Amino acid sequence: MKHDQLFLTGVERYFDDTEIIVSKTDTKGRITYANDVFLRVAGYSEKQLLGQPHSIIRHPDMPRCVFSLLWETVAAGREIFAYVINRCANGDHYWVLANVTPTIGRDGKIIGYHSNRRVPRRDALKQVIPLYAALCEEEEKERNRKEGMARSTAKLGALLADAGIDYDQFVFTL
Repeated sequence: MKHDQLFLTGVERYFDDTEIIVSKTDTKGRITYANDVFLRVAGYSEKQLLGQPHSIIRHPDMPRCVFSLLWETVAAGREIFAYVINRCANGDHYWVLANVTPTIGRDGKIIGYHSNRRVPRRDALKQVIPLYAALCEEEEKERNRKEGMARSTAKLGALLADAGIDYDQFVFTL
């Protein structure tokens, strides 16, 4: 099985384009809130999710370099939009366009993160899916995970540089 031994069904789940998947985490990425849409689509109960790392829904076809970029951006106090493939409790998957923002406390420091996820455009996914597959392939070329991520990060950086855009612009030009 690709990347790891997670059970994957290959079945895609969908949610309505009027729905928003919402979750909140602490600064370590542990889930502190999950709305009903998140619970239904991901196939978890609230009890199963609260306190768990958000990576509980990480799909192995999601490039680690994109998650690294996401976490670096929000940890620096900025919002980010990203296409993400998530894994459901039963091994199904679903795609989202995520908007992740830091939650700032009264003292001006980050106290957690908030993510709103919407239905992505299918035409955008036609470009994202092969890109993510190529990035994952780069990660797999190295035995060392850190070196693999460095390799995929370099590939993503080169693709964006060649296009003359940053990741945020890439997301909105699809």
